[in-house]
Amino acid sequence: MSAYRDKDPRIHGIQSKIRVVPNFPKPGIMFQDITTLLLDPKAFKDTVDLFVERYKGKNISVVAGIEARGFIFGTPIALEIGAKFVPLRKPNKLPGKVILEEYELEYGRDCLEMHLGAVEPGERALVVDDLIATGGTLCAAMKLLERVGAEVVECACVIELPDLKGRERLNGKPLYVLLESY
Repeated sequence: MSAYRDKDPRIHGIQSKIRVVPNFPKPGIMFQDITTLLLDPKAFKDTVDLFVERYKGKNISVVAGIEARGFIFGTPIALEIGAKFVPLRKPNKLPGKVILEEYELEYGRDCLEMHLGAVEPGERALVVDDLIATGGTLCAAMKLLERVGAEVVECACVIELPDLKGRERLNGKPLYVLLESY
């Protein structure tokens, strides 16, 4: 599902604020830079509002944001829908006991960590990130949450790169995106 397919009029304004940076962080990557979206308060608010409208009243108790750009969108969504926010971080950034999940991304390998005890069995979780490419990061996030007994309701991203087929790696888990980029 996606807001752009629903023809929401706010999508054009959001899309027009995202800058594409060629060959970053390495040659061949067309980096989708959301920092330019954050400079426009209306476009940023519209982005958050579209997600809040979708998830308000869905009994989501956890919004898990993926470092770092998932924090930017996940935190205001969590506040607005009355859920707690759980950061999923890169290695060695969280104090205390953590669980971890390694994964592959389009230009290397990485790892996500989550505090033990941050999410309880049976909680309903939403995973938030800025972008889905190959799907490795979202899959790692879902595995972390499911390992502690949470139910991942859906994944939500601002941007999807459909050519990289990340949606196909989500094992049927619903993915909601605001826009596609090719």
